[in-house]
Amino acid sequence: MKMKRSIPFLPLPLEKALEVSGVFQPIGNKLVSLFPSLDLDLRRIDLDVRAREYANVAVFAWLFWFVIMFFTMVTVSKIAGVERFFSISILVSLTISTFAMFYVLVYPSFLVKKKVKKLERDLLFAMRHLYIQIKSGVPLFESLVSVAKSGYGVLSKEIELCVKKISTGWPETRALEEMAIRNPSLLFRRAVWQITNSIRTGTDLGDTLSSIVETIAVEQKIAIRRYGSQLNPMVMMYMMLGVIVPSLGITFLMIISSFTGLPITKDTFILILIFLVVFQFNFLGFIKSRRPAVEI
Repeated sequence: MKMKRSIPFLPLPLEKALEVSGVFQPIGNKLVSLFPSLDLDLRRIDLDVRAREYANVAVFAWLFWFVIMFFTMVTVSKIAGVERFFSISILVSLTISTFAMFYVLVYPSFLVKKKVKKLERDLLFAMRHLYIQIKSGVPLFESLVSVAKSGYGVLSKEIELCVKKISTGWPETRALEEMAIRNPSLLFRRAVWQITNSIRTGTDLGDTLSSIVETIAVEQKIAIRRYGSQLNPMVMMYMMLGVIVPSLGITFLMIISSFTGLPITKDTFILILIFLVVFQFNFLGFIKSRRPAVEI
């Protein structure tokens, strides 16, 4: 990952933020202990930054958003003539700035999960490609070059880095093991480790790849079945919270209003509509996030 890549809630490019956030190192050193996997996540997304330096950037994001939100709310409250708004401004500013700081800290783990999905989406096809090449009598190095040039997304890029290291003199097993350690996908690491073990023991690499392809195919089928079994309760929950509860809730609200005299204004229905839109958007995002990384 390039250092100039922007990170959500970070007001500056990462390279610039690292330069100005060194003063927060004492706080960053304490904060990084709350995220023990941060250093590994940064390496797995190819970000050449130490965890402590990245934690300093998160503290800088906290300070930036606290100052911006506090002065914005104080200014708006003075213009609107609202009194005793100081404590609320501090509370809201603390909430938003703390959320921004923790989002910056967990953002690498989001990228790691995204990378895992991209790797596993093309893993079966790449392993089949490698198996066909090996069974056709093509050497392993040339087979890896073929996979790297075949457009398997993130997986092809990872194998391309491995090929470059082998070209510069690295032993094949060492380059493959380094690629496995650096990548977060358990399926991918397991497949690469089986290949390296086969090279060391001198067993038929074609048979090993055949076993790898079969195992990945079975695990993907299991993941699809598991996802299908989870859809039924998800759909029932969606029907309950997105359709039945709002319909019956509005009906009961009108009945209660007729007995108690509680007024139901237009704003009430607008708030209900906003709640339904936000709920459905988040629920659909949740369903999408649960979908297995499989090309169907």
